[in-house]
Amino acid sequence: MLGVTWTDASARVSGTVEIRTRSVDSGRWSAWLRLDGDSGQGESGATRGGTEPAWVGPSDGVEARLRAADGATSNRLPAGLRLDLIDPGTDRAIGMEPAAFAIEEAPSPADTAVSQEPTEDQAPSAAPEEPKGTPDEPTADETSGQPNPSASSDPTGTGSPAQSPTTPSGTPTSPAPASSSPAPTVSVPPAPPSTVQQPPVTSRAGWGADESISPEEPGYLPGGKIRAVVVHHTAESNSYTCEQAPAVVRGIYAYHVKQLGWKDIGYNFLVDKCGTVYEGRKGGIDRPVMGAHAYGFNSETTGISVLGTYTDTAPTQAAMASVARLAAWKLGQYGVDPAGTATLTAGASGRSYSGKTWTSGARLSFPAVHGHRDGYNTQCPGDAFYNRLGTVRSWAAGPVTGLTIKSISSAGRSGTTYYTKAGITVSWSAGTPSSLVSRYELLVDGKPVVRTSGTATSAKATLAVGSHKIAVRAVHQSGRSSTTPAATVVAESTAPSFSTKPNLALRTGTVNTTAVPLTLKWKAADSAALKEVRLTAPVAKTYGPTTYSASHTAKSGVATAWKMTAHDQAGNTTSASVTGTPVILQETSATRSGTWSTKSSTSYLGGKSYSSTARNASLTWTFTGRSAAWVVSRASGSGQAHVYVDGVKTTTVDLKSATTKYRDAIWTKTWSTSAKHTVKIVVSGTQGRPTITTDGLVYLK
Repeated sequence: MLGVTWTDASARVSGTVEIRTRSVDSGRWSAWLRLDGDSGQGESGATRGGTEPAWVGPSDGVEARLRAADGATSNRLPAGLRLDLIDPGTDRAIGMEPAAFAIEEAPSPADTAVSQEPTEDQAPSAAPEEPKGTPDEPTADETSGQPNPSASSDPTGTGSPAQSPTTPSGTPTSPAPASSSPAPTVSVPPAPPSTVQQPPVTSRAGWGADESISPEEPGYLPGGKIRAVVVHHTAESNSYTCEQAPAVVRGIYAYHVKQLGWKDIGYNFLVDKCGTVYEGRKGGIDRPVMGAHAYGFNSETTGISVLGTYTDTAPTQAAMASVARLAAWKLGQYGVDPAGTATLTAGASGRSYSGKTWTSGARLSFPAVHGHRDGYNTQCPGDAFYNRLGTVRSWAAGPVTGLTIKSISSAGRSGTTYYTKAGITVSWSAGTPSSLVSRYELLVDGKPVVRTSGTATSAKATLAVGSHKIAVRAVHQSGRSSTTPAATVVAESTAPSFSTKPNLALRTGTVNTTAVPLTLKWKAADSAALKEVRLTAPVAKTYGPTTYSASHTAKSGVATAWKMTAHDQAGNTTSASVTGTPVILQETSATRSGTWSTKSSTSYLGGKSYSSTARNASLTWTFTGRSAAWVVSRASGSGQAHVYVDGVKTTTVDLKSATTKYRDAIWTKTWSTSAKHTVKIVVSGTQGRPTITTDGLVYLK
């Protein structure tokens, strides 16, 4: 961790402070990182001014540059500029000394606004000292061979400069006296109960705070009441891991205390990207501790800072949820609505990031949860985070938002109504994170029948027969509730029925011994809502509730069972089946009258067929079944024939076809029941095309 500091704690840098570092792992220099504004936030005992610190991770090189603000009349820099480096360690933070310095002999045009060396009016950050590095870690500039005047060392190992910073005149300033004994005991205000539950908070001991560097007792808000929460970001790299977060907190703590001379870390709470909350300034997380985070408004607020920079990217949901929980808890101790507003008294004149100005003592209205930029001229907490503060307020205040029923399983749906036998599983989702939800309730006809935790996303219920209204109610940790629109669910146990049992009929088409064309017919109904009808044998097919027939084929000479099951939307079922055997009667089995000739071809059923041109020549078949189909061969010169069923002329069939067809079932007849029937084919002797070629008769038994 590092930051840029200067001698005068009240001085402000109006330009841009940027740093870049060289990675230990890759050896590459990072992009330039802008250090956000300045960290002077009203800590009265501060001994130095400085930027916000930046976490850069394991690095072995650093460069810093300062640019004058646009339109500035002078690019003078504050006196005593110093680049402070901090090793957060594994249990306590320590100061670091540069191993070497490199001086740029000629600055690039882009860096003309950067002061390379102190001017006559600017003193170096520390007086020269004897090099302390090893031969491999020189402290002198390798180009000039001279010790770098800005090098500082720390023989105590505390990270503080060995010599006092100097004023522009070169006179050393007096460092803030260390507290040799604790300050007189302060009056500790009460810790009022909150309207919501306290979120988990990692204690100072938990993140490794070195309490020896900040022995002063904490201070508390003069009025003993927190009126608003100020949200910050730490304006540093987002590349830290959640395992590194305690080290980041230790680094900020060391920077605030050892480099800037504050009595403690400035923020009341810190939150990492994984949502872990860390105790900041000591004094009791449930007390109104006075922080140093919002210049002019520290005396009425508590400060929450999220580790990272959020100018272009918003924090993670976990981080935002923790900020919302923390804000709700702290404001809930004092009866403040997180979605409301707070009137604060300015402790100093100031200007907001948007340009609003005020004088000391002014009464200003702020959202109860607001960004640092609302009360100070800084980008903090970054554009992306600032634009999400409305969401944070909503999550903190409640009710639960975005609540919707995603599905109702173990139930079918027709239109907007669900149907079930009895049991249902209702699944839902919500926009508010589960950590802010107290519980969910499954409502049946307006009454809660199941209560779940705030992390649940589904619940089961058993319904009585009848129509019901199902809804989900979410209870926010604040006690506010929201409810989904109700869904209609009908519980019923009546099975569907086949008003027309499955039945078979031969149909027209090409006949093969392994595939005789037929039609399967049925009709199912349900008292509530029929879902589908499934054919389970001899093949698997699913048909919609308004489909009543389907074309299939069956093997001749084999009894085939056609099994069907009707399903309603509730899951009730009923089954029915029919068995049929297609039988092929060759032309040779018919009773002949008149002249017929035999033709042979593999295209004919059985390899043979009968053909006749003689008027009134006939073939008669007798069978017992419920459906019949006459099979013929057809061509452009084919003629017509009369069809008689049970001695009665039924129709005249024209066999003429533009394309040649074999084994074509051209005519069919189906009866309601199976019985003995005769089918007689009579050649009509059509003029110019008298030929009739028959390939037999198929019937269904």
